[in-house]
Parts: sequence; C-alpha cells; structure tokens
Amino acid sequence: MSETRLADLEVKCAHLEKVVSDLSEVMWRQQKELDALKDAYRGLKDRMAGDPGLVDASNNERPPHY
Repeated sequence: MSETRLADLEVKCAHLEKVVSDLSEVMWRQQKELDALKDAYRGLKDRMAGDPGLVDASNNERPPHY
C-alpha cells in the first residue's frame, strides 16, 4: 500500500471518528430534551386526570359565584 493511500485512509478515518463523535453529542442532547418532554407530558396528563373539568366539555356546571 502506498504512503499516499495510507495517509488518505487515515484522514478518512479521522473524519469519520469526528462525525461519529458529533452525532453522539447530538443524540445525547436530543435524549435529554425527549426526557424533559416526557416529564412535562406526564405532569400535564396527571393534572388533567385530577381535574376532569379541564378536558370534559360536557361538564357545564356553573361556578358557585353565579
């Protein structure tokens, strides 16, 4: 294998290692954001389950001040 070809392969390998590292960082940030969104969703789901009037349009009770 010629020196030029070996050097080209080393450059390509270094580039691929950098790309893999960058993609790993992006995936880590996306996972953190996904976890935060899941927590927010669970909180909203629990809040709506605790107060059915928030989502039940058929609940037409008048508030006590009427």
